[in-house]
Amino acid sequence: MNDLTVGKEGSQILKFALPMLLGNVFQQLYNIVDSIIVGNFIGKEALAAVGASFPIIFLFLSLIIGIASGSTIVIAQYFGAKDIEKVKRTINTLFIFLFFASITVSIISIFFSEEIFRLLRLPEEIIPQATTYFNIFMGGVVVSFGFNGTSAILRGLGDSKTPLYFLIISTFINIGLDLLFVLVFKWGIAGVAIATVLAQGGAFFTAVVYLNRTHKIIRFALKGLSFDKVIFKKSVKIGLPTGLQQSFVAAGMMALISIVNDFGTNVIAAYSVAARIDSLAALAGMNFAAALATFTGQNIGAKKIERIKAGLIATLKMSSVISILISAVVLIFGHFIMDLFTNDPEVIRIGREYLTIVGAFYIVFTAMFTIAGVMRGAGDTIIPMFISLIALWVIRIPGAWILSRHLGEIGIWWAIPLGWFVGLVLSFIYYLTGNWKKKTII
Repeated sequence: MNDLTVGKEGSQILKFALPMLLGNVFQQLYNIVDSIIVGNFIGKEALAAVGASFPIIFLFLSLIIGIASGSTIVIAQYFGAKDIEKVKRTINTLFIFLFFASITVSIISIFFSEEIFRLLRLPEEIIPQATTYFNIFMGGVVVSFGFNGTSAILRGLGDSKTPLYFLIISTFINIGLDLLFVLVFKWGIAGVAIATVLAQGGAFFTAVVYLNRTHKIIRFALKGLSFDKVIFKKSVKIGLPTGLQQSFVAAGMMALISIVNDFGTNVIAAYSVAARIDSLAALAGMNFAAALATFTGQNIGAKKIERIKAGLIATLKMSSVISILISAVVLIFGHFIMDLFTNDPEVIRIGREYLTIVGAFYIVFTAMFTIAGVMRGAGDTIIPMFISLIALWVIRIPGAWILSRHLGEIGIWWAIPLGWFVGLVLSFIYYLTGNWKKKTII
């Protein structure tokens, strides 16, 4: 556990953010290794199938993830106020919610999977592999929620190192099982999905055993487990806007992939790879923003408002430097990066085209996310939700549809940074109003 209400703001946030960043790099690493193995040993149709699955997976999980993020803020604020009993009750409530929600989502998503892929106009030759991957992944979502819920709780308590260790374990298990199931057992795309579920399950159960033996606050036990309706309402109040935002973002990703699908398998496969690189590049902004949210939550709880502005400035400086370096790597080595995933020259060309356009604007995404981190940490999640919806549904999706009709797939790529610019401007304007300071929930 780490008290973020004392000490130098920048160094506190950096020490907290780096383990999260490194952990998520490992998490994205095994997603990238999945794609490398799929693209090189199964084929570009399978690569497209994996890429088409993720927006749908994100849609089904996003609302629950949002409510869970609300619980993380509640935990951070109670911990900042030194109310450990309510911290424990919030943790119990979150685990009960995650268990029943994950079972429900798993059943519904598997039942409707094939119809969803057809609704998105995914080419018929890709649908069988996409459905196989999606159904296996969603069948194991309960352990994924358990693992990610545990990590979120630890971060709310100021501990970002312990989740890193479990992520490293999960990553190496996943890579090893990928190679075994695809290269040795020849299970194809099903093997990739099974490897991911088993890796997350192994990491979660390792975390359960370790934390039950060593942690002062977190305990996994059915005895004494209780659901606190009042705390859950607070978590929903904060987390529901974020969950709805994530749901609309996921729906936007599905709308975007439906536009991409009109351009055929090569563009779908290239977009699948480029989106993986995007996910890796976005980690600096997302993890520094998450660290800043916890920092803000604890300092709001401790009534130390003056530390938050200094924390934001320090976070913007650190995350921007990293984003600029990532952009440079993507712009210079984009072709070689695409070569890792496929040997199809047309897929490589289209992916390089995407990375050149979108990769130049990662710093805009980072700044937008970082500023939103302050509002979320304070418990003000409604305005960031609307800002995100405007950037996505008013700018990016219509822009992608209109520009793609004139420029081809390049128009889709240009619409992405355009949405980020609008989101950044609106987020900064709202931050300057100072209204977020009035949204503390304890």
